[in-house]
Amino acid sequence: MIIESKLRDIQRRAAEIAEQMNSGTVTGDELSKLAREYSRLNELLPLIDEYFQTVQGIADAKEMQNDAELRDIATEQLVELNHRLPDVERKLQIALLPRDAADDNSVIMEIRAGVGGEESALFAGDLYNQYKSYALRKGWKVEVIEENPTSLHGYKEIVFKIDGVGAYARMKFESGIHRVQRVPETEAGGRIHTSAASVAVMPEAKEIDVVIEDKDIRIDVFRASGAGGQHVNKTDSAIRITHFPSGIVVTCQNERSQFQNKASAMAVLRSKLYEKQRLEQQNASNSSRRSMVGSGDRSEKIRTYNFPEQRVTDHRIKLTLYKLDDILAGGAALDEMIDALISADQLERLAAME
Repeated sequence: MIIESKLRDIQRRAAEIAEQMNSGTVTGDELSKLAREYSRLNELLPLIDEYFQTVQGIADAKEMQNDAELRDIATEQLVELNHRLPDVERKLQIALLPRDAADDNSVIMEIRAGVGGEESALFAGDLYNQYKSYALRKGWKVEVIEENPTSLHGYKEIVFKIDGVGAYARMKFESGIHRVQRVPETEAGGRIHTSAASVAVMPEAKEIDVVIEDKDIRIDVFRASGAGGQHVNKTDSAIRITHFPSGIVVTCQNERSQFQNKASAMAVLRSKLYEKQRLEQQNASNSSRRSMVGSGDRSEKIRTYNFPEQRVTDHRIKLTLYKLDDILAGGAALDEMIDALISADQLERLAAME
């Protein structure tokens, strides 16, 4: 049952923040913090208004039933409003679910070719182009941090950042093994092959989120190799960072200077450690319940792209869309898939609270 006092508190808090922001006395980081809080509360206000209007409508209809001339109209309204109330309450309960603290963060993504040789590398390239197109359509920025391309324009591995508010909330369920079923460009016999690529999605971590001690890392400098511009193979600009406690190793050679590569590599390392901490906390708190869509396990087979049938199936929620081209283009069909995953996760968390 919705707690009405909590909803009134949200309305009051939203009004207080709006007054503070309009007063001109709040600036800088404090203003940004208030703006983020207000944006979150402002999403709830229409649902809260709808809830109170529905509850008030029920009370008014019951009152009208005492009037013989209005009884029939009131009874009809009462049936309609009583039918609507559970749906309004459920939408509000979902909106009030605790949010992932990292949902507003930008993301760092890793795509790695798996089984399937060159075809897997080409599929890794398809996935990168899919997410890049999707991000740009959302108005987000995409920056490649590290890449290991193949001669056929695929990727053995590519690491990139998607910079945009709310990117993690939209992208976090993409972690896992993605399979492709198609006739490879390198296959002359026309046989359908199955290959795979793994996707990891990590919220970008700030220095305040993860503290990395100098004693815990070793930084190696080496000469960059492969495609990358005139600086490649002429300067020792590439960076490899080894984090001893976790065993995580990060390399970066895409930037033009050693300083830039170090900054990018440290950003990836922070995000990997942040993800590791978050997953450990999640596993501890969810020891009795494994989330269907939010496990974050990058070794789990989550999705299949079947080219002959033009279908994409997400195995976690048993959803199949015959819109393969639009999904790979990062179009509205990918939003449809992501929305379904978010809804499934919300309903699962809501059921766990009941």
